[in-house]
Amino acid sequence: MRGIHAFKAFVHLSAGLTGLAAAAFATPAAAQAGAAEADSTSVGEIIVSARRREETLRETPVAITAVNAQALEAKASVNIGDIMGAAPSVMITQQNSGAAAANVAIRGLSFADVDKSFDPTVAVVVDGVFIGSSTGQFFDFFDISQIEVLRGPQGTLFGRNTIGGVINIRRTKPKFEFSGKLEASYGSYDTWATRAVVNLPVVDGVLAIKPFYFHNQSDGYYRQGITGARTGGSNSENFGVAALLQPSSNFDALLTVEKQVQDFVPVNSNISKTGEVFCLIEPANECNRNTTTDLYTVFGTPGTSHYESPAVTLEMNLDAGPVKLTSVTGYRKSDEAQTQDFDGSSADIYFSARTQAYRQFSQELRAAGKLSSSFDYVVGGYYFNSRYTLQQRTRITLFAPPSIAEQDNIGHSRSLAFFGDFNWAFADKWRLSFGGRWTQDRKQNQARVDANSFPNASVTNSKFTPKIGIDFRPNSDLMLYASWSRGYRSGGFSGRGTTLFSATTPYGPETVDSYEAGFKGALFDNLLELNIAAFLADYKNLQQNTTIPAVGGVGSETIVTNVGSARLKGLEIEFTAHPAQGLTLSGSLGLLDNDLKNFISQGAISATVPGTRTIDYSNVSMIYAPKTTLSLNANYKLPTSFGEVVMNVGYRHISPYDQQIALDATATYPATGTIVIPRNDPRVRSDTQDLLDASLTTRVKLGDQTAKITVFGRNLLDDRGPNAAFTVAGLWSFSSAREPRTYGVILGFEF
Repeated sequence: MRGIHAFKAFVHLSAGLTGLAAAAFATPAAAQAGAAEADSTSVGEIIVSARRREETLRETPVAITAVNAQALEAKASVNIGDIMGAAPSVMITQQNSGAAAANVAIRGLSFADVDKSFDPTVAVVVDGVFIGSSTGQFFDFFDISQIEVLRGPQGTLFGRNTIGGVINIRRTKPKFEFSGKLEASYGSYDTWATRAVVNLPVVDGVLAIKPFYFHNQSDGYYRQGITGARTGGSNSENFGVAALLQPSSNFDALLTVEKQVQDFVPVNSNISKTGEVFCLIEPANECNRNTTTDLYTVFGTPGTSHYESPAVTLEMNLDAGPVKLTSVTGYRKSDEAQTQDFDGSSADIYFSARTQAYRQFSQELRAAGKLSSSFDYVVGGYYFNSRYTLQQRTRITLFAPPSIAEQDNIGHSRSLAFFGDFNWAFADKWRLSFGGRWTQDRKQNQARVDANSFPNASVTNSKFTPKIGIDFRPNSDLMLYASWSRGYRSGGFSGRGTTLFSATTPYGPETVDSYEAGFKGALFDNLLELNIAAFLADYKNLQQNTTIPAVGGVGSETIVTNVGSARLKGLEIEFTAHPAQGLTLSGSLGLLDNDLKNFISQGAISATVPGTRTIDYSNVSMIYAPKTTLSLNANYKLPTSFGEVVMNVGYRHISPYDQQIALDATATYPATGTIVIPRNDPRVRSDTQDLLDASLTTRVKLGDQTAKITVFGRNLLDDRGPNAAFTVAGLWSFSSAREPRTYGVILGFEF
């Protein structure tokens, strides 16, 4: 019902916007003013690189949302999580079990895990470099030129592990003029931030450098239930320098050297309840708590986390006349050390210490050009190599005497790919797009658990992922398109496997076939931009965390296996309207339906019930797949004698969604036969989110410089609830909380 009401609200709003646009069109003076405003900010004229070639958003036959720096600044956006709501069917939440880690889902496709042995389903690409782990993906937005959110499989041009889509982030390039921007902010929970970017011309027109530095710290919005002190705080630094070399008109090279450092306090909110083993040991007031407001009070021992990640990126472009050559080289390293009280209670039951080292290297070579006025191409090759080590020590005091479980893993991944993407304008106003990518992946895993050392295991997968589409453009303002594409996510090993079977037996690759049809158009003399996309995705051999009997060991363990299939379908609508001078209205609606099939697993139904059973999860919902995502945004610019005033109000509605596929181990099940699970454990289901944000910015022109002050409020309705939740085989359950209402002020200076 909420989805229906949201859809009706969207229809009424769209009708109202159409009426406003029509009224403006009918009034010549107003139409001219509105058109002038639309011409300067037209969404369709934004240049995107979604298909590894420069083209306008309106002529790109892909479901894509482009967010530029001005839009991010107007909304007082802080990090990648603020994209949630800016694009339909996109979910981004922060993982508190890893540094700068993000759970990203597009169109219901996600894999929420920080373990380095697993690949993401949505690729986060920064300056052309794919980040191979969810750690480090929670990106700062201060120095951003543009963000492109590509929905649906992007296997042809962006490769494996993009079956859900791609978030393509481009940072600003160094400028050949002395300029920059400085910013300082203060907000709720003693949150401080300072940011600076400076452009320095070294050799006029030839070499420019851009040093940058970001700092953000906060006391955290959790309250320690025993001491009453604030907890969950963090301190983040991101600094580096970018150098742009342009020795000639046909060659440029951009080198970025940077480092990210984060220290934070990981906390878990206890959501265990009667029937789970840990509640027999924990104080009574720490069990059976609610999954909304109670999440902000925690009882566990504060953990510590330190994360360092240096990175180097080099992009080179050579315009050789008929062909443009591009090379993108990326190297990223990270070292993490984290302790965490996973039971989330004042009783010392389950405390973990993890040390991880990760490094990745990637190299992409592309050639782009035209064979004729009607045929263009992009072809290339890609190489990716990563390696990680994990040392985990877990203190378990559930039974006497206490024990220390030890686990060591070494993992290695290598990927090689060749790809091509082609456009053929085969008839007037008609264009055929087609291409494909061949990928070969090899993964290795070597594990030691306590005194048991398991042999090195390896697996090789290869896949060809094609794409074909057609579009029709009756004029420069309208386009209709349809496409079919196949996405592929490589198989591998469960890095947390604790037995010979689970540590050496690989899970297989998963694939998705996606069918999409869409419309893009500029209506009413560019007063209204409207994009509509409908899709159907068939998802096969799902990789899912499942609890299975510990073959050759004791009890059960949670590892990744291939289970069943799924079908997802949905409708996405985006609009941007300019009904009056200075006023921009925008919004999006995503409607999503998912259907799991043949999701059969073997596992224990409770830690207190011996043995394993056949469990059918086919009736539950996929994770991070809300049925409705709705956003509405109004931005108004008012010119003044001293500069301008910018007002921005945004509303986001997200219907409930599940955060884990899990049975309720405290429920009662039949003694024999297959157990059919009607729904996931209610504690891992989020509540409805209605998020209201607002900001007011005053800009003052000081000659060639600009000073600004922004006051902002986020989550003004103080909508509280879970950010992530997990239940562990009838032993205990834990969660984390999303950001409550916050206020702040930003002071900035541009020169």
